[in-house]
Amino acid sequence: MTLPRIRVVFCRVLVSMLAAAGSPAFGQAPPAGRETSPESVASYSLSQQMPVDPEVVVGTLPNGLRYYVRANRKPARRAELRLVVKAGSVLEDDDQRGLAHFVEHMEFEGTQHFPRQSITQFLGSLGVGIGPDANAATSYDDTQYTLRVPTDVPDVLDRALLVLEDWAHGATFDQTAIERERGIVLSEWRMHLGAGERTEDKIRRVQLEGSRYADRPPIGSPDIIGKVQREQLTRFYHDWYRPDLMAVIVVGDVNRDAVVAMIKEHFSPLTDPTPERPRPVFDVPEHPGTRYTTVTDRETTATAVALSDLRPARNQGSVGGYRDLMLDQLFGGMLDSRLDELRQRENPPFLRVAADRRLFPTPRTKDEASLQALVSSDGVSRGLDALVTELQRVARFGFTETELARAKQVMMLGYERVVTESPDRESESRADEYTRNFLQDEALPTIWQELAFHRRFVPPITLSEVNALTRDWFPEQNRLVIVSAPEAAGVVLPAQAELASVVKAASAKPLEPYVDAAAGQALMDAPPPSGTVVKTTSRPDAGITEWMLSNGATVVLKPTTLREDQILFRAVGPGGTSLASDADFIPARVADDVVPAGGVGRFSAVALDRMLAGKAIAVTPFIGEIDQGMRGGSTPQDLETMFQLMYLRFTAPRADPAAFAAMGSQARGLLANQLASPDVVFNQAIDSALSRNSPRRQPETPATVDQWNLEKSLAFYKARFADASNFTFVFVGSFTPENIKPLVERYIASLPATHAHETWRDLGITPPTGVVEKTIEKGIAPKSEVAIVFSGTFEHDDAHLLALRAMTLVLQSRLFDTIRQELGGTYSIEATPDAQKFPKPEYSVRIDWTCDPAQTATLVRRVFDEIEFVKGTSFQPGQVALIREALVREFERDSEDNGYLLNQIARRYEDGDAKDVAAALNMPDQIAALTGDAIHRAAETYLNTGNYVKVTLVPEAK
Repeated sequence: MTLPRIRVVFCRVLVSMLAAAGSPAFGQAPPAGRETSPESVASYSLSQQMPVDPEVVVGTLPNGLRYYVRANRKPARRAELRLVVKAGSVLEDDDQRGLAHFVEHMEFEGTQHFPRQSITQFLGSLGVGIGPDANAATSYDDTQYTLRVPTDVPDVLDRALLVLEDWAHGATFDQTAIERERGIVLSEWRMHLGAGERTEDKIRRVQLEGSRYADRPPIGSPDIIGKVQREQLTRFYHDWYRPDLMAVIVVGDVNRDAVVAMIKEHFSPLTDPTPERPRPVFDVPEHPGTRYTTVTDRETTATAVALSDLRPARNQGSVGGYRDLMLDQLFGGMLDSRLDELRQRENPPFLRVAADRRLFPTPRTKDEASLQALVSSDGVSRGLDALVTELQRVARFGFTETELARAKQVMMLGYERVVTESPDRESESRADEYTRNFLQDEALPTIWQELAFHRRFVPPITLSEVNALTRDWFPEQNRLVIVSAPEAAGVVLPAQAELASVVKAASAKPLEPYVDAAAGQALMDAPPPSGTVVKTTSRPDAGITEWMLSNGATVVLKPTTLREDQILFRAVGPGGTSLASDADFIPARVADDVVPAGGVGRFSAVALDRMLAGKAIAVTPFIGEIDQGMRGGSTPQDLETMFQLMYLRFTAPRADPAAFAAMGSQARGLLANQLASPDVVFNQAIDSALSRNSPRRQPETPATVDQWNLEKSLAFYKARFADASNFTFVFVGSFTPENIKPLVERYIASLPATHAHETWRDLGITPPTGVVEKTIEKGIAPKSEVAIVFSGTFEHDDAHLLALRAMTLVLQSRLFDTIRQELGGTYSIEATPDAQKFPKPEYSVRIDWTCDPAQTATLVRRVFDEIEFVKGTSFQPGQVALIREALVREFERDSEDNGYLLNQIARRYEDGDAKDVAAALNMPDQIAALTGDAIHRAAETYLNTGNYVKVTLVPEAK
């Protein structure tokens, strides 16, 4: 069921932009579950359960284990498998706090059929690995295991199901593995010791006061983890890992019936333990009236205020509950829009704001309705007053008919698009849905049935029904007012009595009804005069058509069938902030933020949002150091509106002093305490070292915000987008050159062009040579962070880019095996490559990890030992074959994504390599030519231990 996610769908327009569903041919009945008329679901009463998608097999074995199996061809030749267990940290005995999570770790350290670390070896043989393709997560009430495997390998599904079977009942809990994982689990605990986690923990304890959940966080107690014995782990596993608490989910490019048979074969023999412990259900007690809590932390960088109400959860499985969720979405969307409009005014009461209602994760018997706002450090009372005031305005006067009509339009257009997306829906998304059905009884209708229910229920929803939800969302019972803020000198927070006084005063103040200034205008009064395509170049080996336009702009077209609903674009021209003078650099740097915030043409940002309501469109300007451009996308049916907005972003930027003042206020508030964060200071130290403290790479601060200048920002923005002849526009997605050509000629070929042939200016910023080491003492948590960055000049071509990527994969694998698996020194260690061609060809390889401060020096030495090991390795044919397999699998995943194709094509044109663009889309040929010698040379060249930057973050001395 997609309803609980629909607002996310609307926000992420580029990953869910869909076309309206077509009608079945005359005289043909649609397949089962694909009828979209309201009449097709009219017989369902509100008390009935929602229908179930006939394409998913949902069954229960005699031992109680449930299974879900569905064939799904996105992505091709891949399958997503999950084992979901209704056992989490809330079930831990007093001596087991943290062991539900520890058990999850042990599942990867040896099972009956995969001793020691054989699971890792099995995955490696398939070109996949721990992390992106095999992972797990423990929460309060459940533990979920995920396995993604290729299905074009013989017998792989049976073998993968054997892994799940072993996870279900075959973990061995070897003592040596327990000792190794103890350090890894403690490292994961250490990773979560920041201000955000400390603040969330304090808030959670207040929210869950009186409940078992309050003292059962999944990460657990480090004292128990540090001393855990095998018996404590096996007791939890024996008690709660049992078939009546489990579900097996398989979605992907598979034979559905054959998978069902394999599940029965693998999981039918599982039995419940004897004696069987009853699986208790826990809840959160009711709290009369309004409670208040203030949480401060010396490393918190932002101040926030929120209203949170725990309400009875909606019935997610019934038709009536589904209708209730529709009402919630309408109410939440309209309230969120009102608050966001207030945020965009001059001197706004908050910096960010959101309204929402969603299922509370702990426990799932509750929903949480919330109003949340980031405010300035002295703006808690003002922000709380604004939240309560707007809530009272809705309670007294309600929403307007025009607001409701707009919200209904957005909802219905969204669902019509989602119907078109369904054939392109990823297996992971479907597996998420089946997981929610198992854990929280979310309904499983087809998307066509969901559209039918929307067509039945949404039109007759009345304003009075929606307005009545104010009392349902935010009653005084179970209300919690939350303030979180930095513990810093000069920050004075209101006491509980003052907060209560603010709520009381805001609830009683005289108010005026909200006036909705509906849009009701066209984005453009008339289209501009069209230009023409003057030259066509075909690149058939890449499936690309290239046009030169009459104004000198270049357009690159790559039609695909990957997503029926999606067209993405990127437009880029050289220049960027490198062309700004030092005096105007700061206004130039923020021009791509402050100018679009004003809207376009005669429309403010608020009016523009209303005008585009219901349309899946994004056009976002950007100005980088050596380039500027726009990126975004739309659905096919919204394509002309996207082109119009792009045209206006180029030709009619709008300076809005009120929006500019609001942005400045927001930036000062967000940046005021940023240096209290150890992570911020750490990353700024890395950036400073790599840029040699260049003035052009300094971070934004309250002092730089004071140098913002709207007039200068607008002038720079206009200059950067004044010459279309300097831009290349790349389009990828569901279109044909024939249907997009009139739009290109009308809205791109008509853009002004000066033919000045501007290009970027090399600012001379280069990484340092030699060894640079810095130690930062910051933070109260007992953890260290280390970053080692190798960098230097680079021969920028396909062969060297691939060798750099392959070498980094090898390094990453080696560091994972030794630093994490062998030593238990960290939870995660990453090696990340990067390369650029302009302004000069350079590469970097960055290694990051978090660890116990006492182990920092030892682990640094071991990392350098492993670097030398990789540099000294002569790669044998078998090793190279595994590397190639991993790279091919990575490309197979990436190449089914329009965004990946767009970035690859755009990069070729930006780098001046358009003639070789086909090579970027035919990676398997390059991968097949990769040699062990190339990987070895890359390691020797790019891991130069005489030339690196190392920054270490350690806790402050007590």
